[in-house]
Amino acid sequence: MQIFRAVLLFILAGLAEIAGGYLVWQWLRADRSIWFGVLGAILLVGYGVLPTLQPQVWSFGRVYAAYGGVFIVLSLAWGWLIDHNPPDQPSLIGACLALVGAAIILYWPR
Repeated sequence: MQIFRAVLLFILAGLAEIAGGYLVWQWLRADRSIWFGVLGAILLVGYGVLPTLQPQVWSFGRVYAAYGGVFIVLSLAWGWLIDHNPPDQPSLIGACLALVGAAIILYWPR
């Protein structure tokens, strides 16, 4: 159950960061309403809070390093689903390696 919760928090944090950044991008680069920026900022604050809900035994550095692997995968998925830019084979291989790295960072016995 702890692994499921950790993965869920990483996914929620990733979606908050990517969606927040995307909305700010739309506001500033695509001439959208300031409300895109406001909503983006709120999501980015949520991204800052969600990783703090990870298990207490994990340090800041380990949580954010492992989150990097999840962020890579979610960024490629966002690009594919939202921007209609599918990842190529090297990107998919790199994303898989990043997830393996994240799992090692968090779950390798110490």
